[in-house]
Amino acid sequence: MTTESQQNIVDSTLDLSLRQVDKSASCSEVNDDYDPHEHRNVKNPTTNWQTFAHFLKASIGTGVLAMPSAFANAGYVNGFVLTAIVGFLAVHCLHILINSMYELCKRKRVAYLTFSEAMTMGFREGPPIFKCIIPIATPFVDGFLAFYHFGICCVYVVFIAESIKQIVDEHLIVLDLRIHMCFVLVPLFLIFSIRNLKLLAPFSSFANLLLLVGFGVILYYIFDELPPLSERKAVEALSKLPIFFGTVLFALEAVGVILAIEENMATPKAYLKPFGIMNMGMLIVLSLYITLGFFGYWRYGDDAMGSVTLNIPQEKILAQVTKILFAITTWISYALQGYVTADIIWNKYLSKRVKDTTKHALYELLIRAMVVILTFCFAVAIPDLSLFLSLVGSFCLSILGLIFPALLQICVQYTTGYGPWKIRLTKNLLLVAFGALGGVVGTYVSIVEIVNAYNK
Repeated sequence: MTTESQQNIVDSTLDLSLRQVDKSASCSEVNDDYDPHEHRNVKNPTTNWQTFAHFLKASIGTGVLAMPSAFANAGYVNGFVLTAIVGFLAVHCLHILINSMYELCKRKRVAYLTFSEAMTMGFREGPPIFKCIIPIATPFVDGFLAFYHFGICCVYVVFIAESIKQIVDEHLIVLDLRIHMCFVLVPLFLIFSIRNLKLLAPFSSFANLLLLVGFGVILYYIFDELPPLSERKAVEALSKLPIFFGTVLFALEAVGVILAIEENMATPKAYLKPFGIMNMGMLIVLSLYITLGFFGYWRYGDDAMGSVTLNIPQEKILAQVTKILFAITTWISYALQGYVTADIIWNKYLSKRVKDTTKHALYELLIRAMVVILTFCFAVAIPDLSLFLSLVGSFCLSILGLIFPALLQICVQYTTGYGPWKIRLTKNLLLVAFGALGGVVGTYVSIVEIVNAYNK
């Protein structure tokens, strides 16, 4: 996270770029000798190992537990192939997003630009068609980022409460799911009051160890009684694919957190190397998602629920311990995902309005408490886990994870060219079209499914 003085420099640079009209003047600012990474001033930088732990924890959340349900909407062949394709597109878009942001930092000679600032600068330097949306670009991107990670936190509230409910129902008393959501409010606020990613790193490492144990137990139950694969569908109806698309996007993408942990690295150059943190981390994540999705669907078929932990035997002690482990890891992930929402609301929009700097910590904690309460309210309103995460994934991630990165690269390369036969332009336009189609159809189907579920 940038310091206040550095943020002021970024803001002034952004204002300057918005007043520039001549594209050649923008190109003349490029200086190959300027390396933005060497000019970053991070208060509490994370090591490569801490960053790797954060990356795994940010990418492996409740979404992976929904992969058997996602495969049920695609079939085991379609699910395998399409998950690999979506995963490749997701990591490719993250690469072009971060590389484009780096290129803009070099041109403007600033250490770091946020996602929204980079989009605004990109639109300014890109094709004239984008000029009309420059005034709303920054709040628009910030709004989508904040809402997406807010939506993830809502899903996490449902998941934690559902895990606790199953155990309490078995041993104590049957209570409504919403009552269990009330019980988790205080623990959520406690973990969410940690405002430093470096302080969260040990929690992420601990959570990754718990995840490893939890996945081992789930695979034990999955492999215990595998039916013949012939009982499962290799290919599902096309009408079910939008739900699959939304669920997989939700599971694989965490754009805001991935950018935030890269921003806070001590050695950010290690992030995008061929065998760097992002590629190796995503390879592990994608392998895990495909494995759990394929075998989970093979085991449970169309009965696969929004979280596979809801399918394993509720009365078994080992299964109950596993649910507790996943509830703890999700509790930790809540702080990591919500970091983006709180950071945007407070650091980008509200902190500047509070003149008394001695009260900044107090006001930030109040904002974080408000975020926790709002996620609780939304979780109470839509407690269906699979439909909620599909809606959030389709609506937000198609825009943040596919469309915006492609548009940003189109704008950044506008003055330098798109290569032979404009191949990079064609590729990015196809990404925009794919993201738009998947987002519109997935959002529509998810909303229809939610309406139908509540009308039963």
